[in-house]
Amino acid sequence: MTSYEPSRDQGAGPVYDVVVLAGGAARRLGGADKPGVRVGGRALLDRVLAACAGAGTTVVVADPRPTARPVTWAREDPPGGGPLAALDAGLRHTTARYVLVLSADLPFLQEGTARLLLTVLRTGGADGVLLTDAGGRDQPLVAAYRATSLRHGLAALTKEYSALTGLPLRRLTAALDLTRVPDPVASFDCDTWDDIATARARIREHGHVLDEWISAVKDELGIDLDVDTGVLLDLARDAAHGVARPAAPLTTFLVGYAAAQAGGGSEAVAEASRKAAALALRWADETDDDTAATPDGGPDTRPDAG
Repeated sequence: MTSYEPSRDQGAGPVYDVVVLAGGAARRLGGADKPGVRVGGRALLDRVLAACAGAGTTVVVADPRPTARPVTWAREDPPGGGPLAALDAGLRHTTARYVLVLSADLPFLQEGTARLLLTVLRTGGADGVLLTDAGGRDQPLVAAYRATSLRHGLAALTKEYSALTGLPLRRLTAALDLTRVPDPVASFDCDTWDDIATARARIREHGHVLDEWISAVKDELGIDLDVDTGVLLDLARDAAHGVARPAAPLTTFLVGYAAAQAGGGSEAVAEASRKAAALALRWADETDDDTAATPDGGPDTRPDAG
């Protein structure tokens, strides 16, 4: 068993497929449709799918439902046969050498964490790399595995028990060489309504709410665009301070429109933001000059002073 500390290295990583297990009974939620429960305005399943958008094939093991992006649907036979049976059903639709295996209730999973798991797996010799939670417990459904290791393990269990139905996931993971990556945030899952409440409260904290809102808006509008939000916030601040408060939202809207007219993309947004920010600063400079020109509060002699 190997322990691994998280790294900030979030390179492109290897090609991979993903299997999301989303067909559980959610008994601790009173049988609610857990993958569809919303945190920050987005279904839990959609939040997980956003974190693995770079997958070659995305398989969701559950009954089909609307999702934010296209996926391949699979179902264990019989339905409700447990995590090993579900994993086996999903794995049959994958072809990549590496497979990300996720539950559908991870509100804080990020694309960077997925890349980290895959990179550690590719550069090491283990069968899989999984996260551990705040209590140091393994989270085998927030993990990356070598597909051959999973298939061999599932085949051995099928031979031993005749079927995978009802078998716990640890029957598979106990036989694998696993690397651990501690991450109490990304590994947080929502088993109870208290967990849901905790997740909803966290994303509204000052340090998280803006990123969460931007991600939710991009998902809702079908936008796949990474922009420098700091640049846009600076622009909004300059427009509000140098012109008028309503200028902030109107200016950012016009920047977005101009970027779209220029073909879209982060560079177009940055260029439109730069031009608008420069204009806002020139506007503010003129206002300051006008104020300095009449320090005694004398009559305003500008042409439109009335």
